[in-house]
Amino acid sequence: MIHKIAAYFFVCLFLVHPIKAGDDFCGIKNFAFNSGEEINYNLYYSVIGIYINAGTAKFALTQEKMNEMPAYHATCIGTSNSRYDWIFKVRDRYESYIDTLHLQPIKFVRHIEEGTYKKQENIVFNQQLNTATGAEGVYKIPNCVQDVVSSIYYLRNIDFNKYQVGDKIPFNLFLDNQVYNVYVKYLGKERIKTQYGTFNAIKFKPLLLKGTLFEGGEKMSIWVTDDLNHIPVRIESAIIVGSIKADMMGFKNLRYPLSSLVSAR
Repeated sequence: MIHKIAAYFFVCLFLVHPIKAGDDFCGIKNFAFNSGEEINYNLYYSVIGIYINAGTAKFALTQEKMNEMPAYHATCIGTSNSRYDWIFKVRDRYESYIDTLHLQPIKFVRHIEEGTYKKQENIVFNQQLNTATGAEGVYKIPNCVQDVVSSIYYLRNIDFNKYQVGDKIPFNLFLDNQVYNVYVKYLGKERIKTQYGTFNAIKFKPLLLKGTLFEGGEKMSIWVTDDLNHIPVRIESAIIVGSIKADMMGFKNLRYPLSSLVSAR
């Protein structure tokens, strides 16, 4: 079970639901982050109410050029705790090159090493031709589609003040050679205490499908800072056996002061 936590962290926001995303967020502008930002997380697993540190995740962002155009290069690395490597070793790396103007993905890279299982994936997006090209073929995609990593940065730029509690915010996601219509459900604002400290936060939930790890339904909660950075500070979810949690534990080069932090531990 421990090995699934680090790998799952990168796809926890996105599950299928029949709601049309449309073009409402095509060309969304970035106001939440800058090149050079780094955010670190501890990943925890609990089966009897006691959380153990199962791994870490790191998100880093630089600015580069892709096809002679400026792009954000987002890198997300998930690693199992070394003390559990003898049970199941995880070394996962996800990357996305994101158009700086419209926050749409240009290229997605996924390298997975989980025990003896390994997978390498490279997807190139053409937003003008509405195609996604990988080793297994060329796929039609709708306007403004996102990949797993670009979606995280896209969601950070949503103005939640425009929504009412209970509103669903839809968008399109390309994952495993399929397009999904997905959403997050806005749940309002609250104060939350994490391993890093106490934050004023914005809360939302994705809809989970029943599978080998999750029971399905709205069992996951995600909190992002209620300031202009909108960085995720906690993710919690029930799973088939026990529960999982991710807490933000460190950061560098945020675009704005972390004004949502009420008190640090």
